Amino acid sequence: MTSTLQPANPTEAVKRPGRWLALSVLVLAVLLVAVDATVLGLATPYISEDLKPSGTQLLWIGDVYSFVIAGLLVSMGSLGDRIGRKRILLIGATAFGAVSVLNAYATTPEMMIAARALLGVAGATLMPATLALIRNLFHDPRERSLAVGIWGATASAGTAVGPIVGGFLLEHFWWGSVFLINLPVMAVLVLVGIKLLPESRNPRPGPWDMISVALSLVGMIGVVYAVKEAATHGITWETLTSGLLGAGALYGFVRRQLALPTPLLDMRLFRHRGFSGAVLADLLTILGLSGLVFFLSQYLQLVQGRGPLEAGLAELPAAVGAVVAGLIAGSMARRFSVRSVVSVGLAAVGLALATLTVIDQSTGYPLLGTALLFVGIGAGFSFTVTADVILGSVPKEQAGAASAVSETAYELGAALGIAVLGSIVTGVYRDFKGPAGTPAEAHESLGGAVEASAGLPAHTSEAMLDAARTSFVDGLALAAGVGAAVLLTAAVAAWFLLRGQRLDSGL
Repeated sequence: MTSTLQPANPTEAVKRPGRWLALSVLVLAVLLVAVDATVLGLATPYISEDLKPSGTQLLWIGDVYSFVIAGLLVSMGSLGDRIGRKRILLIGATAFGAVSVLNAYATTPEMMIAARALLGVAGATLMPATLALIRNLFHDPRERSLAVGIWGATASAGTAVGPIVGGFLLEHFWWGSVFLINLPVMAVLVLVGIKLLPESRNPRPGPWDMISVALSLVGMIGVVYAVKEAATHGITWETLTSGLLGAGALYGFVRRQLALPTPLLDMRLFRHRGFSGAVLADLLTILGLSGLVFFLSQYLQLVQGRGPLEAGLAELPAAVGAVVAGLIAGSMARRFSVRSVVSVGLAAVGLALATLTVIDQSTGYPLLGTALLFVGIGAGFSFTVTADVILGSVPKEQAGAASAVSETAYELGAALGIAVLGSIVTGVYRDFKGPAGTPAEAHESLGGAVEASAGLPAHTSEAMLDAARTSFVDGLALAAGVGAAVLLTAAVAAWFLLRGQRLDSGL
């Protein structure tokens, strides 16, 4: 087995023709996923008004995509290693576009949740395949660092493009239009990818073990569901049973991987301290960020009264910071060290979140914009370097499975973040004391309160909305504090776990 850190023919590997054009196709897939993830937050108030989900259903709409994708990423990454990463990427992109139409035309909360789950199945094929193909396209470590930086920067650019385009669409069309923007991107990706992308796969893959696939899916969904429900409703027999079932399935998955001659996921990868440290840093970073970001768009629109396009533009500093940081992260890690760049990046995000604990309904944009800028810079440094560490820790034949581990940490962190931090926001919000005549649906979500206020007398409506918004902001500030604590803890952990870790210089 030959690792691409030392290719058999370095000159041929480094000068592979068309690799940068192929990269441009791969980043379209990243853009597709990033845009979809960001527009949901902007569309949430409109979805609440139209579909009238309960608070729990609204959380499910936000995180079921992450639940499903977290459960399937390792399996799909391994499947790509076996049947071909180009093939699974193009199949997944086609399915992603088709299911986006189902999201756009959902008519009930249950249909929307099901559509988001199906989107997770399709999305699970995309991200591992893109990183794995980068691992096989770019053999030179410095070129690979730049390619990973561009990959990460495009994801960040998607977080900027998504809200701006989504905001424009929401001001001129119905909320389902934000999902239809996936279609032209998917069409370009598939048509151009057929021509430009080289196929790559593990030459000795072994069988795709369906029992391992089932154990992985049941384990991840069971554990994440238990955490979500425990955070929302406390520990019950249902959550305890789900958690134990999930933990048992994951234990069975690990035991089976250690026993199989060709496992879905080589568990020995976790013996590499740099690999394990990078995965843990990714998980904790997203956990600390995602729940807060999910509710920030609602804060900008429903609390501060910004239109969807203005709210999208307000979130732009985070994307700009992440793009700039992602492009220089590799060179910074070589000049200083991996652990210093990752730890400083995580600490910057943690401190930025800490400043958001003082927000209120009238907080000015300079504070919000500065905090978002530092969130973007810190995340750009951390994610780019950890992705490079993970890719550089494995031979190219296992690139899909290793990339899937990285993305699983990302999606699991997103699911846990929305579940735990989102439940903090929701839990604080539900207890707000409204005036006499406050309808029950106003306590389900802030969007529900805004809608309910339209049918109330003016003085009652104003008092209820003020109480609801104050309570929502209190929950958001508390969630920001918890997120800050998680990020600062991750910074300390990364400093120790990534000790001595270096990016290959390619010299």
